Amino acid sequence: MNLKGQTKLPIPAPRQVDPEVLAHEIVERLTYRIGKNAAAAKPHDWLHAVILAIRDRVIDAWITSTQKTYEEEGRRVYYLSLEFLIGRLMRDAASNMEMLDDMQAALASLGVDIDIIAALEPDAALGNGGLGRLAACFMESMATVDVPAYGYGIRYVNGMFRQEISDGWQVELPENWLAHGNPWEFERREASYEIGFGGRVDPAEGEDAGPHQMRWRPAERVIATPYDTPIAGWRGKRINTLRLWEAQPIDPILLDKFNAGDHMGALAESNRAESLTRVLYPADSSAAGQELRLRQEYFFSSASLQDIVRRHIQYFGTILTLPDKAAIQLNDTHPAVAVAELMRILLDDHGVDFAEAWDITRRTFSYTNHTLLPEALESWPVPLFERLLPRHMQIVYAINSRLLGEARRSGQFTDDAIGTISLIDEGGDRRVRMGNLAFAGSHSVNGVSALHTDLMKVTVFADLHTLYPTRINNKTNGVTFRRWLMQCNPGLTGLIREAIGDRFLDDAQALRDLDGFADDRGFQEKFLAVKRANKAALSDLLRKRFNARIDPAALFDIQIKRIHEYKRQLLNIVEAVSLYDQIRSHPEKDWVPRVKLFGGKAASSYHNAKLIIKLAGDVARAVNHDPAVQGLLKLQFVPNYNVSMAEVMIPAADLSEQISTAGMEASGTGNMKFAVNGALTIGTLDGANVEMRDHVGADNIIIFGLTAQEVNDQRASGYVPRDVIGQSRELGQALDAIASGVFSPDDPDRYKGLVQGLYDHDWFMVAADFDSYSAAQRQVDALWMDQSLWAKKAIHNVARMGWFSSDRTIREYAADIWKITS
Repeated sequence: MNLKGQTKLPIPAPRQVDPEVLAHEIVERLTYRIGKNAAAAKPHDWLHAVILAIRDRVIDAWITSTQKTYEEEGRRVYYLSLEFLIGRLMRDAASNMEMLDDMQAALASLGVDIDIIAALEPDAALGNGGLGRLAACFMESMATVDVPAYGYGIRYVNGMFRQEISDGWQVELPENWLAHGNPWEFERREASYEIGFGGRVDPAEGEDAGPHQMRWRPAERVIATPYDTPIAGWRGKRINTLRLWEAQPIDPILLDKFNAGDHMGALAESNRAESLTRVLYPADSSAAGQELRLRQEYFFSSASLQDIVRRHIQYFGTILTLPDKAAIQLNDTHPAVAVAELMRILLDDHGVDFAEAWDITRRTFSYTNHTLLPEALESWPVPLFERLLPRHMQIVYAINSRLLGEARRSGQFTDDAIGTISLIDEGGDRRVRMGNLAFAGSHSVNGVSALHTDLMKVTVFADLHTLYPTRINNKTNGVTFRRWLMQCNPGLTGLIREAIGDRFLDDAQALRDLDGFADDRGFQEKFLAVKRANKAALSDLLRKRFNARIDPAALFDIQIKRIHEYKRQLLNIVEAVSLYDQIRSHPEKDWVPRVKLFGGKAASSYHNAKLIIKLAGDVARAVNHDPAVQGLLKLQFVPNYNVSMAEVMIPAADLSEQISTAGMEASGTGNMKFAVNGALTIGTLDGANVEMRDHVGADNIIIFGLTAQEVNDQRASGYVPRDVIGQSRELGQALDAIASGVFSPDDPDRYKGLVQGLYDHDWFMVAADFDSYSAAQRQVDALWMDQSLWAKKAIHNVARMGWFSSDRTIREYAADIWKITS
């Protein structure tokens, strides 16, 4: 008998993995699971059958991994994230289960092209950018390095919107990734929980009620139902679980209203519940949008904590040992309300004393901060928070009382400093500071690059750091090279294996052996040939999808990331306008043919970000059709950028644009993916660029612009962007052209406000960094002219990026924060 008195079932024998067996299983699943004869099967039927064949092997390992975790009775990690940008799973799972080549051969024997059916798998619309993709990399790496873990998030029906470009403007449409079901997931109805909102709070009744114990009586309840997806680690060593919550009404239809003729009203409760898991990041520019966002965050945090506590008590008997067995990681501030929710569970459901409950909470939670931007450190109006979560508001005030009392007794703080520590922002309308709540309720608070972590200590968390000087630590982000090198760039992976063997497949640090080939002309030629093939593949894809015609021989200059002013797509576009002017003015010069590719989504209510997308399209239309440029410069905005598109664009990049305003990008992970695929980076000393420079060598990365300290000094000294613009002829002319309507003849005033913002305040230092950026781009041109030197630097980048593996990052989390030995 095992721990819970259940009979231990025998572990099934491993299934064979060879083309003949797989071909038989695929046809069998096609017939008996999908109900199709092979002759009548469509490509999507073959895809489904293939996934089922792979999934069976994943399930075998999944059951074994779960059984092993319970037998060892060790600590398990619970990773709470509002985003998991997992992308397509078929190739990922097949590769990690070491059956991709055999699966390809099996399908070929059946007359099916694996590339064609793989392209039909929808991207799971569960994230927006780096935060969600990092969570996906971490889930895969936790399984790879044998850390038992659950990921918790929301099963968005439509998720982040599907982006289309209409007349140059972003249009947001539903992303129906679940329209035809998801063969990877398993509904777990038996693990559903009720989630409450609103209502009132009464004192707990009974002789055993503690002084801090209350009874929350919610006015509204919904059901959280989990769907589990297995996440396979490399070589199938461990399979962890991604558990996503779906919201369902308690009563799907109010029959009394329906029968009375109020057919829409009868479904109001159902619609209200289902809206919780409909869309990722509903626009919060309205009060209703803010309320929905807070409801979403509490919904998944509460469901996850109820699940964690239920599992812990089931296997260990008492809630008091929770910190010894559970390490809960908050991925940014979105799940910060979990701190108050765990306190509520401890105080009200289990009668734990407040001091002990606070100790359990802080020893259980740890918090990863991903941004220094004030708007991203969420805060909620106190009236909204109190109306939706009245019991949690009481708990937040109680925590705040202890926190501020501790700060006051320390004698280290002025009244103003104590005000910055408070969980309640008293400036203007009173708001609950979720970043401060996450910080106060965690034993560990980590940044995601060395620079970001240092800045946390002196900016957003300066006073909390003074109060808790050992709490902040650094864990520089990483990416999984299984997906971002081995799967998306098989040509380069094969070349590396041919040169240095297979050790790097298990240990990314072994890529360093490639350094010895950087000066080898024969290897350089093979390296450049792989890059050229990747560029040709991207060119072909863009031609088929968007009728964009670009020359694979040109320098591919790519910036793909969320559209935001601090990421400075605007700087890139303005420099492109300047380069356009120079090419037309000096056609006699030996210009490097360059293709600038942009991709990314703007938040639905972010006007300037949407305007930047429109500007990119307007400039592209003018430049691409100007015969005077002779194809030397082209621009293309790639709509609906997602994981699958990244897997094609990143291996094709020659130049990676990482040009955020210094001090504003926490880390960046796109920079790492580009570099390990042989792109040179042009960037500021921001986020992980600083550490990348240290690892790849200052000669192998193109750095420009102000440092974070210089940005702060400029702002403090009264930076006057108008004067800077006046001193730069190229910048001034480019901005005049944009503002005067040269690129928007249908609406000459379209970009006046955008350009005026650069003259008036230029918070993101576009003007301040322009000349340095332009000079760095001409340095790129000079390097490109010497292809041997370019290849040498690119090979050094690939060879020296092993440290940026997410396996290394997870091992650091496991050792330093979660206290798990893997």
